Amino acid sequence: MSQYSEYTNEQVHTMDKAHVWHHLTPAAAAEKGMPLYVKGEGLHLWDADDNCYLDASAGGVWVTNVGYGRKAIVDAISEQLMELNYFAGSMASKPAAVFASRLLEKMPGMGKVFYSSSGSEANEKAFKMVRQISHKKYGGKKRKILYRERDYHGTTIAALSATGQSQRRDHFGPFVPDFVEFPHCFEYRSQFGDVEDYGIKAAQLMEEVILQEGPDTVGGVIIEPITAGGGVILPPEGYMAEIQRICRKYDILLIVDEVVCGLGRTGAWFGYQHYGIQPDIVTMAKGVASGYAAISCTVTTDAVYQMLQEDNGDKLGFFRDISTYGGCLAGPAAALANLNIIEEEGLIANCAHLGEVLLQGLHALKEKYPMIGDVRGKGLFCGIELVLNRETKEPVDEAVAIQIVNACKEAGLLIGRTNRSFETFNNILNMSPALCITAEQIEDILNILDRVFAKVTL
Repeated sequence: MSQYSEYTNEQVHTMDKAHVWHHLTPAAAAEKGMPLYVKGEGLHLWDADDNCYLDASAGGVWVTNVGYGRKAIVDAISEQLMELNYFAGSMASKPAAVFASRLLEKMPGMGKVFYSSSGSEANEKAFKMVRQISHKKYGGKKRKILYRERDYHGTTIAALSATGQSQRRDHFGPFVPDFVEFPHCFEYRSQFGDVEDYGIKAAQLMEEVILQEGPDTVGGVIIEPITAGGGVILPPEGYMAEIQRICRKYDILLIVDEVVCGLGRTGAWFGYQHYGIQPDIVTMAKGVASGYAAISCTVTTDAVYQMLQEDNGDKLGFFRDISTYGGCLAGPAAALANLNIIEEEGLIANCAHLGEVLLQGLHALKEKYPMIGDVRGKGLFCGIELVLNRETKEPVDEAVAIQIVNACKEAGLLIGRTNRSFETFNNILNMSPALCITAEQIEDILNILDRVFAKVTL
């Protein structure tokens, strides 16, 4: 019998309203009562009133890559926790060793895996690595970390310091010094108008910032391979290679934040692998264990690892860092089972193929509804930008995006949107269904979106 069996749904809702502080939710919304989901299977969720939803948001924040109800992952966690649930990450363990080895097989050129428990924490580790290398190699001078306008890298103060979304940052400053923003690479809203070499020009905007700050002061650059919460923005042609070239030119570590894109979301194991670059550090979380356990990884090249070791008698020369729940063995046990499912069921190929089907269907909706200004995506990671006028590209108010998301939910479909991220650009809908989606479920998503858009008025 479940330990919750004695409580009615009404009692749970009452306790929730009285005691739970919900993420990204103002009190007025919480007082109306939050959805109470009680069961998941595949891409479907059921609420306490037995309403069924097709989840095209992967748990609301791009997490459940292999879907709900995966007994193989639950069994792997249970078996590991009964055998040994925890010891600090300063010691070896079977799941940590085996998962790291299997993960690195998918990441040629990378060499070491540092475990922690969230994407924000994974990025914090990367920032600390850059700062420590600055002290060890450059007398502390090469300490600045550049981040890109519109990218999001986490919720802690240092991660927010590296986040290019104004409404995410408002009221939380002052921020950590020596994080510096450079311009976006969003071709739909090009800084240069309609140009053929936009990707190169956008990357060189970063070089201009490096030169303004002083190349001898910049130690790292962090980017998302595809900007997620900032609008599902793909890098334009030539952009990533130029970013890497600039980083190599000025001896700057390239950090790729794969917290959303990693573990198959884009139709490759990692988003950066579409663009032929070799990062120095890669961070990941979310889809690593598809939400069955808390785990994140900061993966480095062997060269970065070697720079963070003792040398010349410096007893403080190694990376002196710990993550308490980086030692919880549920994480790598779940991640290994998750990786096995992705491989055994061919989910990378399924994502690439059905992602194209979804994108084609969204383009068809764009032809039908003038409100859709742009459609973009890669794999099962797609965005719809809503505008008042296609010529001016004036964004709709976020209330319109909220209206569409709510109407989809009423029709049994869960999608996402930019959520209080920008002053004027909270106008983007996003879809990220589990990688095990079927062609029939893609059709269901498109049909519901079609019906919803047919009823929306501006």
